[in-house]
Amino acid sequence: MSLGILLVSFFTFVELNCENLFDCVHDSLKDDMEFLPDSYRHWNHYKYWQKIDHIGQEIIACGEDGDDWSLPDLVALCEVENDSVMTDLTKRSLLRKAGYEYVMTNSPNERGIDVALLYSPLSFAFINSRSVRINPLKDMRPTRDILYVSGRIITGDTLHVFVVHAPSRFGGEKLTRPYRMLVCEKLSEAIDSVYRITPNAKILIAGDFNDSYDGKPMKKLYESKVIDVSAEAKGSHGAKGSYRYHGHWESIDHILCSSSLKDSFLDCRIADFPFLLEEDDKYGGVHPKRSYYGAKFKNGFSDHLPLIAKFSL
Repeated sequence: MSLGILLVSFFTFVELNCENLFDCVHDSLKDDMEFLPDSYRHWNHYKYWQKIDHIGQEIIACGEDGDDWSLPDLVALCEVENDSVMTDLTKRSLLRKAGYEYVMTNSPNERGIDVALLYSPLSFAFINSRSVRINPLKDMRPTRDILYVSGRIITGDTLHVFVVHAPSRFGGEKLTRPYRMLVCEKLSEAIDSVYRITPNAKILIAGDFNDSYDGKPMKKLYESKVIDVSAEAKGSHGAKGSYRYHGHWESIDHILCSSSLKDSFLDCRIADFPFLLEEDDKYGGVHPKRSYYGAKFKNGFSDHLPLIAKFSL
């Protein structure tokens, strides 16, 4: 088998919530004051560039597969602020020679955080993108748009990708569940619209859903003939979920695929590389090494761990 065939035999899809990837410049239309030099976090250019390179380091590490390594083909990102941040990540960070391009949303979220998709033009030829707006319920704050991107993969097939960041559980899981249900209903409608045009469409979905795989909002998605390939994902260095809250691991980040990709799915794992973890002094074990604990800068990575899914082509 030639080296060329080996390079295109597998397709790697990564999902990562970056945890507040903000620049240091105030957007007068957004509530981003928390991440400015004169805020209580004292967010500055030094901290910002440390964060940018750390996210780049995570993405590069996600290309490791045993003794082999190659850059992920697609990376779904949550909690990125704007085009400036994404340009710095793709053109000026450790990823600057990777050749990644990106697409992102411009949502009405009050804090100004959005979702984005990094893609390698070598394995994903961009065709089209659009944002799916979520019209909020009564008393619901504006939330992030759903990002839809289509592109042609090495087989010649069109791959449809959705990136999601559903509303948080702040205020209580039960109270906020209707908000996440709304997002999943809107996502289901978008998926079904793809199926109406291409019944056997190849679809990938990823993001922070702020819900477990067996939650009611996620079950709504399964009605649209998609499979949660991350439902059983585990790490190899102690992580039992992609996020840890008060000592309990939770899997609120997900990667899903259409049934047409089921036979191509190889595996999904949590990327709990040792450099992304630190000892949990309060609850024991380990937890993700994040950028801040309260107002204290820890120079970490994110409070979420990446998910890595592999498919054969």
